[in-house]
Amino acid sequence: MLGTMPSKSRSFLLRGVDADPCEVEVDLDDAALAKETIVGLPDAAIRESIERVRAALTNTGYAFPNGRLVINLAPAHVRKEGPIYDLPIAVALLQATGAIRQHTPDDAPPRLHRCMIAGELALDGRVRPIRGVIAMADLARQEELDAVIVPAENAAEAAVAGPTTYGVRTLAEVVGLLNGVLEIEPQTPPDLAAMLSAAHAPIDFAEVRGQEAVKRAIVIAASGGHNVIMLGPAGTGKTMMARALPGVLPPMSPAEAIEATRIHSAAGELPPGQGLVANRPVRTPHHTASAAAIVGGGVVPRPGEVSLATHGILFMDELPEFPRSVLETLRQPLEDHLVTISRSRGTVRFPANFLFVAAMNPAPGGSAGNSPSGQKAAERYRARISGPLLDRIDIHVEAPAVPWKELSATSDSSSTTSAAMRERVLAARSVQAARQGNGKLNGRLRGKELDTLAPMSEPARSLLGQAIAELGLSARAYDKVRRVARTIADLDGVEGLDVQHVAEAVQYRLLDRA
Repeated sequence: MLGTMPSKSRSFLLRGVDADPCEVEVDLDDAALAKETIVGLPDAAIRESIERVRAALTNTGYAFPNGRLVINLAPAHVRKEGPIYDLPIAVALLQATGAIRQHTPDDAPPRLHRCMIAGELALDGRVRPIRGVIAMADLARQEELDAVIVPAENAAEAAVAGPTTYGVRTLAEVVGLLNGVLEIEPQTPPDLAAMLSAAHAPIDFAEVRGQEAVKRAIVIAASGGHNVIMLGPAGTGKTMMARALPGVLPPMSPAEAIEATRIHSAAGELPPGQGLVANRPVRTPHHTASAAAIVGGGVVPRPGEVSLATHGILFMDELPEFPRSVLETLRQPLEDHLVTISRSRGTVRFPANFLFVAAMNPAPGGSAGNSPSGQKAAERYRARISGPLLDRIDIHVEAPAVPWKELSATSDSSSTTSAAMRERVLAARSVQAARQGNGKLNGRLRGKELDTLAPMSEPARSLLGQAIAELGLSARAYDKVRRVARTIADLDGVEGLDVQHVAEAVQYRLLDRA
């Protein structure tokens, strides 16, 4: 008779993109009537864990105990979800039955009480990948634990965060590892610098025929972190240029790559075996996407497209085709660069630090035409985008149809390459870093900061005042013009804003003029 044998293992629970500790406690009494209970606010997937664990134990050669079995997921007041607790439940249960021995302080790592464990179990004992592992590994590092034990497909991801990582493929491997009878080599930490330097954009701007004016606007947008919308008929290369834009931006820093990886992992968007998001993400949601898909949501909130685009590009093609209610949800992320999702059980905040790129046709049919009815249709089409949303887009640029002569040329020596554009972007960003000193780009400067950091000559100030009066620009658009003009001046290598800088910035308020 075993009697009551409480045991426990360490795991985690995912809250947004961060991990909190979770203890899996098992109390086994084989003298009582057989009954299995899981407590601690489990969801349906966790309540079904006991059947997966039972089958995995039996098919791996371990007996599932008879008697009363209570499994507690602590802290009890926080809701748990997903199959990540299959493996820690099985490990705690095997310790309770003696299949995994109790460790002493003199034992070599990994020791169960000094490990964090997570994984889904298949019925035959295989360990399947889960989401949020990089956040778990970072938590284990903060708590100074010996190691983490995760599915083999998640091992590269966990090793990014720093702790000793053991990737396992079966429940038997976990038992052998913890009992000291099986040696498993820890996952080798990745070379972040090499991975990031090898990242590249799939499209070069040299492949885009013509559109030099749009490329100029994209250089400005990438230099200062300005949101941009391209207006033009179908087939002018708007989507192609949006996909090529990451090749103009600087490579991601290790901190940016790790944050992007945490978000993709929490959303279940990180492919198994891929340890790091090394390329700047480009997210292209369809216009049928819901508001929850765009900004995040759910009973247990998960990141949406605006968060998955963090440190990359959110490209929304045919912007007026998105429902108005969806477009209005973009206003907070574009302004605050984070998403706040409130539920009855608490509030979750997701990063939303992305460059917003949108495209639209002049009219629903692709071209407005010159007839009065066509012009009215174009006006109604543009009116689907609210003024407050347009105010949050710094640069409006026209992408006209490419002339046949440029389109049919066998070579285009005049076409600007991504490498040349990136050099200009890096130079402008270095100017901003020297002046602002806090990593803040011009696109994030506030009104008071612009008063100091973007001094205008009297002719430039007069021109801007005239443009505001004639175009009816809002106070937010006034600051947008100054931010864009500040970036244009940085590209020119001058400190003060002159007439030509303000004039070009005003030109980029295309939809305000319409």
